[in-house]
Amino acid sequence: MGEMKAEEVLETGVGEGFVTTRLVPLLSWAQKYSLFMYPFVTACCGMEFMSVSSPRYDFSRFGSEAPRFSPRQSDLLWVVGTITQRQAPVLRRIYEQMAEPKWVLAFGTCASCGGFYDNYACVAGLDKIIPADVYVPGCPPRPEGVLDALMLLQDKIQRGDRTPGIVKPRRDPATDQSMGLVDLRRSKKTV
Repeated sequence: MGEMKAEEVLETGVGEGFVTTRLVPLLSWAQKYSLFMYPFVTACCGMEFMSVSSPRYDFSRFGSEAPRFSPRQSDLLWVVGTITQRQAPVLRRIYEQMAEPKWVLAFGTCASCGGFYDNYACVAGLDKIIPADVYVPGCPPRPEGVLDALMLLQDKIQRGDRTPGIVKPRRDPATDQSMGLVDLRRSKKTV
């Protein structure tokens, strides 16, 4: 049998191997579809959050089915509703107790920018306390917007993108004529 030279062994091991190049996308895919959410619900947006959690909209399709009510077991923090100055230290502590990697989703206008509460008691946006990954506008946001935010967050996890993202508002195809829908009620032309 022939002996291998040391140069040949080093040449095959140079650079990234098959396992390491395929492992990173696999881990990103696994993180994308195994989000354990921690709901921090404080205000009226909680009702909309409960409706999105219902079987009609089905969070389990996106891999974030079961909520965890312990920050050490969750990796997605849903901040739902208004954050007051007294709640800010509690929210900060919950965020710090979460294991890495962790993501934050600001649900509604109050969590995103303070909403219509322009006073000393309310925090003007979640980013004053903790960093947010996705902002969902609306008072309260529609369930479709919340599902869009969850899909946007999954895309950001897959790409490894940590910059904040905002869910764009949807256009209603029934009222927006620029989307190219056929008008079914055309006037009959006389021949």
